[in-house]
Amino acid sequence: MADEIKSLEDLKAGMTAADAAPVAAAPDAEAPVAAEEVVLPEPKIDAQGRSYATGKRKDAVARVWIKPGSGKITINGRDQEQYFARPVLRMLLQQPFEAAERKDAYDVVATAKGGGLSGQAGAVRHGISKALITFEPALRPPLKAGGFLTRDSRVVERKKFGRKKARRSFQFSKR
Repeated sequence: MADEIKSLEDLKAGMTAADAAPVAAAPDAEAPVAAEEVVLPEPKIDAQGRSYATGKRKDAVARVWIKPGSGKITINGRDQEQYFARPVLRMLLQQPFEAAERKDAYDVVATAKGGGLSGQAGAVRHGISKALITFEPALRPPLKAGGFLTRDSRVVERKKFGRKKARRSFQFSKR
């Protein structure tokens, strides 16, 4: 462009009357723009100072209670190192706290049923994420962005009749 626009007045001067109409109808630039106020839900905390949530993954279901503490995690009455021997499963449990920047801020008590250890770890992680939101509703955006609130709904496909497994057929025999 040969002549550059340096201010809003230069822009208005270069417009036709039809183009200028929407600019005139716009609100004043000096007027404060009120941002939409986000109303957070109230925290749900019981008489013992705990927050509860249910987490699910595959066939595993975990009931999770969190309360402010030192970061101790107990599953089915056992410490997390005993219950989840693999470090990867213990890492799964820490992910929601790291995303919310609340490492070692809450104690977790959980009961897990169904599925295998991997499914139970995923269910406890899901439950921790949901319980954090009921305790501190402001933590929802980082947990949602990390994908911790989405339930992994994949389950084993059922076996069909006339089949060896869910989809596998019996071996074909010509004679």
